[in-house]
Amino acid sequence: MFRVGFVSSVRPLASPSVAQAARFPQTTAFRYFSNLRPNVIATTQKRFSRFTSFRTFLTDSSPVVVRPTQAQAWKRYGVTAATVAGTIIVVNAFFNRETRESLSPAEQSYLHESFMYAGGGLGITALVARSMFKNGFAFRVMSANPWVVLGVSLVGSIGTMMGVMYTPPENTILKHAFWLGFNACQAATLSPLFFFSPAILSRAALYSAGVFGSLSYIGATAANDKYLYMGGPLLAGVTVVALSSLAPMALPLGMRGLAVTEAISLYGGLAVFGGFILFDTQKILQHARMAERGTVPRDPMREAISLELDMINIFIRLVQILARQQNKK
Repeated sequence: MFRVGFVSSVRPLASPSVAQAARFPQTTAFRYFSNLRPNVIATTQKRFSRFTSFRTFLTDSSPVVVRPTQAQAWKRYGVTAATVAGTIIVVNAFFNRETRESLSPAEQSYLHESFMYAGGGLGITALVARSMFKNGFAFRVMSANPWVVLGVSLVGSIGTMMGVMYTPPENTILKHAFWLGFNACQAATLSPLFFFSPAILSRAALYSAGVFGSLSYIGATAANDKYLYMGGPLLAGVTVVALSSLAPMALPLGMRGLAVTEAISLYGGLAVFGGFILFDTQKILQHARMAERGTVPRDPMREAISLELDMINIFIRLVQILARQQNKK
């Protein structure tokens, strides 16, 4: 499945005709492989085993918690909000020097519906993941064999994702059922993230929203088809990111090799999926124009899958980066 998914994804994106390339949704199928983060599961397993090893000490001794004052908390929130706003302004000024004319009503409607489905799917994923964590599902996931978790996640997520993409929009009930199933599979994969500190998760969510919002705005207001050429390079990049994510599970790497693959997966993944936000936003606008002419069916739910995967991959990497920074302190 891995090789078939890769070949079928490379073919449309490497095509010289970008307009034809945007018709094929297979890119998302391969992009999911980098969303499966065995390093996250391994990290949370290590944290939980360390916690259970010292549970006697934790229960017999009163915890020492240093809580910031209200003024310090508001100061942190202000600095974080200013950082996000400044990043949006700088990125917009750098990438969006040439803007396009205003969006047509068809483009606005299609883009709005796609982002509504993406936002709704992310909300469902977060709520279901939190519920699974409270019910102990996350602990059972960490206790299982990582390869079993990887295989089940691949089968469930890719199967439901393909169901969303290839079910006709007229079959509303079945298409929404596949969409809910896809978000449930994503929630099951992401539920172990709740073992991290809530402060880390909230900061990562805020940073992810800032990155996603700024880049999608740039993609929507940039000149027509300005970023559609990035399809081929982005697919090559996500291939490298996916292989670097799976390498520690398959290859006997040393400490330096592990550090290199982790850096490629984290920081390279941020760059690749940031580029995918630009690409997917302009692909949605192109599909809106094509749907208006009647050459492709109007299917905003299919477009939302790509946006959800971009956001989830960025969020996962920001959680890991913030957790590493906290551990160094």
